Amino acid sequence: MKHTRTFAVLALIAIVGVNACRRNSAPGEQTAAGLGDSTARQHPEGGVTPAVETKFFTGSIGNALGLQMKLVREGENLTGSYLYQKIGKKIDLRGSIDKDGNVTLEEFDVSGKQTGVFKGVWKLDADGAVEIAGNWTKPNSDKKTAFLLHEEPIEFSSGVEIVSRQIKEKNKKLKYEINVVYPQLTGSTDPNYEKFNQTVRSLMTRKVSDFKKEMTPSADEPALELPEETPSESLGSDIDVSYTVALAKDDLISIEFTVSSYSAGAAHPNSYTEVVNFDLKNGKLLKLGDLFQPGSKYLQTLSAYCIQALKKQMKEAGDSMLDEDWIKRGAAPELTNYDNWTITKKGLQITYDPYQVAAYAAGAQHVLVPYSALKDIIKPDGPAGQFVR
Repeated sequence: MKHTRTFAVLALIAIVGVNACRRNSAPGEQTAAGLGDSTARQHPEGGVTPAVETKFFTGSIGNALGLQMKLVREGENLTGSYLYQKIGKKIDLRGSIDKDGNVTLEEFDVSGKQTGVFKGVWKLDADGAVEIAGNWTKPNSDKKTAFLLHEEPIEFSSGVEIVSRQIKEKNKKLKYEINVVYPQLTGSTDPNYEKFNQTVRSLMTRKVSDFKKEMTPSADEPALELPEETPSESLGSDIDVSYTVALAKDDLISIEFTVSSYSAGAAHPNSYTEVVNFDLKNGKLLKLGDLFQPGSKYLQTLSAYCIQALKKQMKEAGDSMLDEDWIKRGAAPELTNYDNWTITKKGLQITYDPYQVAAYAAGAQHVLVPYSALKDIIKPDGPAGQFVR
């Protein structure tokens, strides 16, 4: 009887041990795939299932700019959707990619009717980001329209996404039009993510409100009279805001807004940049100084690098509007010259508005200051410290 009990106990231990080993070797629960989620998963019946990658793109079809696309890649299968920032209506996508990177994506409207086909090539650019280029066609049509998509640096996990919201308005009486597009975060209950949303919403709402005040004549001011040759569909004045994602991670998001406004009768539109750099970990807007070690002369370092870079860029472009004194003033080590900065994986992107370092016709100027030029003054535990090697 004693031997029988001993055998039973040993058998029970063996069964428990085998089950424990099985549990330890089983795959963990899969969370929503992020941009860098490319690890193959073990299939419970043996073998390996394809890695799941979620990537976000921005680009255009022909002259239609502002296209945003989300693609989920699992092996050879592709699913997702796309929309235009200024329209906001999602179009579903289903397709495939072969071993040579040839992509076919069929698009469908809400009723399930096929409305178009993308055919292109998936490849990596010089920075290691995905680029898809090819032609878009309507079903049963031979007419091709070129499209180009660039991967956005969005690396959220757990299903968080950036969606576009819009403020669109026409006022025929006061002859103006508003078309403002801005980003919002969805898929998270983190209050810091909602703080970002509120910050951006407030910025855009205030911008629209200020524009409306400018367009509303005072009691003693006559209403705007447009010249007779002005097309009836033109409302005279407008404000247009679009955005670019410089970086989006679980702890940090960096957005650049391009604002273009026009007042009827002016020589040309007024274009400028605004940025929102937000610490999602601590729920606050970032200042440029938050990136650098206390007491460091970061403005002097940025200025010295940018002045040389601007001179080089304009000389290489053969720009006849190059004015070294203008550059020295507009890129001088003053905080107001460095209002427009965004955080990228490779460095700080500095944007100089028209008229700041060159004539209006030259447009905005951009300088990417690599982290290698800032490594001695970047705060190691600061927002950009994670990118310094």
